[in-house]
Amino acid sequence: MPKMKSKRALRKRIRLTGTGKLRRYRAYRRHILTSKHPKRKRHLRKAALVSHADERRLKRLLML
Repeated sequence: MPKMKSKRALRKRIRLTGTGKLRRYRAYRRHILTSKHPKRKRHLRKAALVSHADERRLKRLLML
């Protein structure tokens, strides 16, 4: 039986923190930025943690 493979696309989008939580970047910051206020764009720059509900599922995809 072949080896299990992790989802490489997800690996590039999500990082593991030191405490074992998953860090992600926020959506809605790719295009049509002229209609978004600077404050909104500034907050979208900061990374966020993956919600507790999704964490187990994503860790299984990443094979952690």
